[in-house]
Amino acid sequence: MNWTDYPDRDLLALDLAEVLADSLNNALHHKDRVTFAVPGGTSPGPVFDALSQVHLDWDRVNVMLTDERWVPDSSDRSNTALLRRTLLTGPAAAATLIPLYAPTDMPEESLDALSDRIAGVLPIDVMLIGMGADMHTASLFPGADRLEEALSDAAPVILPMRAPGAPEPRITLTAPVLRAAMDIHLLIMGEDKKAALRQAEGMKPIDAPVACLLPAAQVHYAA
Repeated sequence: MNWTDYPDRDLLALDLAEVLADSLNNALHHKDRVTFAVPGGTSPGPVFDALSQVHLDWDRVNVMLTDERWVPDSSDRSNTALLRRTLLTGPAAAATLIPLYAPTDMPEESLDALSDRIAGVLPIDVMLIGMGADMHTASLFPGADRLEEALSDAAPVILPMRAPGAPEPRITLTAPVLRAAMDIHLLIMGEDKKAALRQAEGMKPIDAPVACLLPAAQVHYAA
C-alpha cells in the first residue's frame, strides 16, 4: 500500500482536497468529461467542504456515490442528501450528480435503469473511498448476502446488498468497477481503522472486502 500519514484531521482534509482537485484537473486535460466517485458517511465531509470551493471545470465532472442506503433523500440517512450539502455546493454545484437511488420500494425494481446510467459514465477517473472498522468498503460488507457475487470479476455494475446490522437495503458499485478506477484514494481515520486496514492486507476479500482495492489504493490516514 502507498500510505500517507497526516499530523491531524484538519490538515488531512485540506491536503486531500488538493490532491483530488489536482487529479480531477489532470483527468480533465485528457477527457471531455470525467467521473468522480465518492463515499457517503460523515468522515469525508471536511474534504468535501474544501474541495467544493476549488475552481475547476465542474460542469464537466460527473459525481456519483460508491454506495447508497435505499432511503429517499429526505431521510437523514441518505448519503445523496449529505453529498448535496457538502460537496455539491459553491463552484462544485455545477457538477452532474449520477444517482444511485430511485423512488421504488426495493433496489431490485430500479436496478436496470440505474445500471444503464452508471455504465454510461464509466470508468471512474478519480475515486475517494472509505472503510469501516469491519473492513467493509462501499457496501461490500463481510457476511453480506451478495458479497461473493459483488467480488466476482463477472459482477454487474451495481448490486443490491443486505448485511447483518444494516437497517435498510443498500446498493453498491461492485468490486470490478471500484478496482477499475484510474486513481484510487482511501480515507481512514482513527487507530481502530488503521489496525483493521493493516490486518486486511493479509486477508482475502471475502473476509476483508477492502482488500480488493489495496494494491492500487493511496491511503490517507490521520489519527
